[in-house]
Amino acid sequence: MVLFKNIGQLVTVGGKTPKMGLEMKELNIINDAYLIVENEKIIDFGIENKEFEESNFEKIIDVEGKVMMPGFVDPHTHFVFAGDRSKEFKMRLQGTPYIDILKNGGGILSTVNATRESPEQDLYLLSQKRAEKFLSYGVTTVEGKSGYGLDKKTELKQLKVMKEIDEKEDIDIVSTFMGAHAVPKKYKNNSGGYIYYLIEEVMPEVIDKNLAEFCDVFCDDGAFTYQESKKLLIAAAELGFKLKIHADEIKNTEASQLAGELNAVSAEHLLKASDEGLKSLKENNVIAVLLPLTAFSLQEKYADARKMIEMGIPVALATDLNPGSSYSQSIPLLLSLAVMYMELSPEEAITALTINAACALDQGDVIGSIEKGKRADLLIIDAPDYNHLFYNFGVNLVEKVFKNGNLVLDNNLNKRKI
Repeated sequence: MVLFKNIGQLVTVGGKTPKMGLEMKELNIINDAYLIVENEKIIDFGIENKEFEESNFEKIIDVEGKVMMPGFVDPHTHFVFAGDRSKEFKMRLQGTPYIDILKNGGGILSTVNATRESPEQDLYLLSQKRAEKFLSYGVTTVEGKSGYGLDKKTELKQLKVMKEIDEKEDIDIVSTFMGAHAVPKKYKNNSGGYIYYLIEEVMPEVIDKNLAEFCDVFCDDGAFTYQESKKLLIAAAELGFKLKIHADEIKNTEASQLAGELNAVSAEHLLKASDEGLKSLKENNVIAVLLPLTAFSLQEKYADARKMIEMGIPVALATDLNPGSSYSQSIPLLLSLAVMYMELSPEEAITALTINAACALDQGDVIGSIEKGKRADLLIIDAPDYNHLFYNFGVNLVEKVFKNGNLVLDNNLNKRKI
């Protein structure tokens, strides 16, 4: 057994199901607390008002009056890719429209070409580095989407890399098949044919090889239509995939309604979601995964998180790490944008990045909060109060990361001695 003692503030968050409305402000905090881990699970916690027999514990960790909380969960990323699009970012800053970048060989197809050409081991090393960076920011579980292959060989390669990282590294990976990320050149002007190809030739193999838990589709202007997305997702559900939808980011295409209609686990982006779409999410218990770093990068209006919360829609937050529209893994920036520009309270932002994010990956029963029996994915925050995550904005305050109760990262070790 492991005893964590002298916890100044234990932010349990609590619960196993998505929080909505006023519940999102309930962090269930215990001051002057202890926590006990056995066999990788949380077995006890509470107010530290008793003496412990130290000989009963294999290890005792003094938290030194700091904050302890659940590991962060990032439920929307595209972290497995090759290539570099930094020049495109500069072009966008100078006012070059994305469509012009695309015509000149840039955009998502540039990443597709680079990812197709990258040997699997090289792709692993690139992606492993990003996984380690996530861990340094306190992310203990991260979702990864394919979608930079747009052919069977490369889509499977991306998913195999995710599976290998999940098996070898300290961070947990939840994999999503997203072959319907864009229409490849081979199927130009034949997006329906590409959907048929994914359904008939790619998705069954992904399932047979147990390479992904979810299926996602980019249902939006310039990507896939409502009907194409519906056809793909119905086929995915029949194969055994759980469903996610990139919904209403660029234009309202009724993707949010589709998410509700098909009982998707989550709908993601939602910058242009209609009132009807949001109502569908609410009525069908779909989690809204919002991506403030993407809106920031693209200089777009943020998704209306305040409206969604007041409607009773459970809201989660994610980085959307990708090489084009959100090349960032910064949890501190994500939290700052959420409270300063999306009008979430600090408590709502923490809930959105823990239990609600876990539920957006259908893992609310095992991660995302401090509960007896849950996995001991824990953070020590170098601060006396959780509000410092926002007050000390843009700064990574994660001191230590514990995965299954084991110390897997200590940011203090990175400090150089002079």
